[in-house]
Order: sequence, then structure tokens, then C-alpha cells
Amino acid sequence: MFHTFISLTLSLYLLSLLLPITASLPSIGVTYSAPTNSQEVASSSASAERISGAMGRLKLRCLRLENSEPAIIRSLLYTNVTLLLTIPNYMVTPMATNRSVALQWLYTHVVPFYPRAKITTISVGNAFTDVYPESINNLLPAISNVHLSLRDLGIRKISVSTSFSFVTTISTPFPPSSAQFQEPAGVNLFGPLLQFLTDTNSSFLINVYPYNLYRLRAEIPLGIALFQEHPFNFRDDFTTGVRYRNLFDLMVDAVVSAMAVAGYESIPIVVTETGWPSGSAAANEVDANLGYAEIYLKGLVKHLKSGMGTPLLRDGVREVYVYELFDKERTSRNWGILYPNGTAKYRIDFSASSSSSLEPSYIHLAFAIFSLLLCSVLVH
Repeated sequence: MFHTFISLTLSLYLLSLLLPITASLPSIGVTYSAPTNSQEVASSSASAERISGAMGRLKLRCLRLENSEPAIIRSLLYTNVTLLLTIPNYMVTPMATNRSVALQWLYTHVVPFYPRAKITTISVGNAFTDVYPESINNLLPAISNVHLSLRDLGIRKISVSTSFSFVTTISTPFPPSSAQFQEPAGVNLFGPLLQFLTDTNSSFLINVYPYNLYRLRAEIPLGIALFQEHPFNFRDDFTTGVRYRNLFDLMVDAVVSAMAVAGYESIPIVVTETGWPSGSAAANEVDANLGYAEIYLKGLVKHLKSGMGTPLLRDGVREVYVYELFDKERTSRNWGILYPNGTAKYRIDFSASSSSSLEPSYIHLAFAIFSLLLCSVLVH
């Protein structure tokens, strides 16, 4: 009987080696940016309750606030929704020169709500280097002042970073192995920033729009931008020997390569914006349509849920935020996944986009220890 038990235990252990193990997948979230036009605000602005309701219906658990309104943060207290807050670009320079400005912002947008609201990250500006290129040297001091102010408040679990636009930040995106960060002459931003992110265990934030890169480079086929699987729908990086079948992975790996060239290879990456416009007022943007937008978003979600990561980043990006929650009225492009009145534009399942489990080695080790202990009990 004992030998039979040993055989059965060994068989079960070997079977466990063949069982699929769910790896950690990127969290999929959405961006909300409040309307700035007063008439828009009066006619179609989504209230805090509508935002939380929309998040629930879409089964999204991550929200990036481009305008970090306290009312919206308050509406998400005691929920499972994680928040990525954004400090407006116009406040970056004042925060760089006066740390009390950073502290005051935190007293308004973080202190009243944290940790009841799950604030995980603060982005100091959004594509700040594009909006205020003359003030690039103020960005890192502002980031540092926000980080130090959080420490002064005893808050150590909120990371601080800033987001960049891919097309203006990465030089030579293809092949990805040739990518580098591009900085204006006389500016040294990325080296010190990457060191700060390493020291504080923070992520590199990047806005990745395959639509924009596709429009800029005529040689990029539409199918590879839309995650479409065709036999000849690929691009090869002959330096690394990697074959890319979608533009999203290619762009992420260009960021990975640029960080490696700068001497930093292990900083997590968060995609703070991505998407495909469902419409455009420009006559030459025929690819901005509802059909292509749905294809892109379905392909993106399917790819992220596959757990495949990218060729150079096997664990994949940490989070991906779709831009954006609601369409805005009277804008040149429509990016929202919902219409202004809150009705759905697409049939996309965002649920179960993030899961994790123990590594296979730990599961198998635990199983083996349990078996040995059980054998010992039976022998004695």
C-alpha cells in the first residue's frame, strides 16, 4: 500500500509540472480627462458618479486622471480602483522652484483621500517636454520635490514619475535595437531621471500610439498597427533577430532598447496612453474610424491578456491605460471608448485583465515538501 501511495504521489507531482500556470498580466485601465470648455462641461461633463459607474460596467480597475479632480478621487474611496494622478504641466515649474507648491498640491489631492483611495502613482506633468521645451530642466527638480514631500508626509507607497510622448522621445523607432532617447542640445534629462526611477522603484511612463507612428511613417502597413494576423504582416529586427507582428510591441521594445543604451534595463514600463481614434474632422484621416478603433482595442486587450509580453520584455509592461473613457464634443478626434452620454461604442471585455499566481517552481516545491511530509507520517 505504501508503494502504491508513493507511485500515486509521484504521478501527481509529475502531472503538476504540466499544469498551466497563470502569470502576472498587465493591468488594463482607462484615462479620464475633464472637458475644459465651459459649455462642454455644462452639456456633457461626466460626474464623479458617472465615472465610477462606467468603470464598474466596463470592469476596469485602473483609472488615470489627467485632471486630478478631488471630487472624482473622493467618489472612488473604498473601491478596488487604483488611481494614477497627473499634476498639470503649468504647475511643474512652480513646483521645481518652490517645494511648498508640491506640498500644497498633495494636501489637496492626496492627503484627504489616501490610503482610502488606492493612489499608486503620480505623474508630474504629461508630455511636459513637448508642451514646455524651454523648461525641460525644471522637470526633474519638480519630480524630486513631489517625492520628498510625500516622504515628509510619511507616504512611501506612491511612486512619482512623468510621462513622455513616444514620437518625440524615441529616435529611430525601427529597428527597435537602434532606438535611443533624444534630448535637445545641452539638456541632460534621461540619465538622471532613469537613476531616480531606479532609486525610488518607480516606473517609466510613456504614451504609445501606433496610430500616430503609422501616420508618420508610410512604410508601416495598417495591419501591423491593428494587431491583425496575416502571414506576411511582420517586421524583422536583424540586429536582435526578433520578428515583430504588431506595432505596439515594436514601440515598447524601442523604449526598452533606449533604456538599455542609457544603462538601465530593469525599470518597469507603464503605457499611460494608447488608443485609436474612432473619428476625425480631418479629411486625410480616413483610418480614424469606428471599425479600425474596435479592431485595435480588441487586438490590444487580447494581446495583453495572452501574457506573452514583448520580445524584449517577457514580463510585459506593468499597466496600460486606454485613452480615453468618454468622447468629448467638438474635438478634432474621438478617442473615447464610450460616447459622451455614457453608452458603449464597442463590445470589448476588459475584465479579468490582471491575475497572478505563485511561480511554478514554488508550487512544485511546496507540492514536493507536502508529499515528503505525508510519506514520513505514513512510514512512522
